[in-house]
Amino acid sequence: MSINVCNNRSMASITALPSGVSAGTLVLIASTTASDSASISFTSGLDSTYKCYIFKFISMDPATNNARLTFNLSIDGGSNYNVTKTTSFFDAYHGENGAGGVLRYVTAGDLAQSTSDQRITDQIGNTDGAGAAMMYLFNPSSTTFVKHFIARAVQANGDTSPTYCVTEHAAGYANTTSAINAIRFQMDSGNIANGTIKMYGVA
Repeated sequence: MSINVCNNRSMASITALPSGVSAGTLVLIASTTASDSASISFTSGLDSTYKCYIFKFISMDPATNNARLTFNLSIDGGSNYNVTKTTSFFDAYHGENGAGGVLRYVTAGDLAQSTSDQRITDQIGNTDGAGAAMMYLFNPSSTTFVKHFIARAVQANGDTSPTYCVTEHAAGYANTTSAINAIRFQMDSGNIANGTIKMYGVA
């Protein structure tokens, strides 16, 4: 029996990788844990070192029931978080009692050339609900292209009985060719009671 061998030499032109780092490796840059915090910001480490940055959100718990996790971007090191964005937002939800099972576009979650904060999640319950998410930010230091992002989140909501599992998908772009060098995360109402946000670079 013959064995087929892949002989793809498309990587042959690569001469070196950063010392001790393999391609595709997640490099932890910063980690911050909230404690009744108004916001969590990353004002350093978001630079030209990596072409893709990943943020992981672990057990995000709002101080105010049914608050939504949001973000905004800065081109001046965090002095202002007001970058113009155009985005889309949809979700799916399903109740603990089997109700729902609905996929929907959420007009209230999108932006059209707006400097407002962008939703990552919908309403999060502040008892045992919490929320988790991942967000990708691509090539933030480019001075040629707009800056794209993709986020996916899940949480238990806190405004209905039964409780619903809600999964969100947000994507869009910061409509600027200036380098993005800071990012802020906060709830759309009240503080972040608990939760950890980790920022990684993709080697």
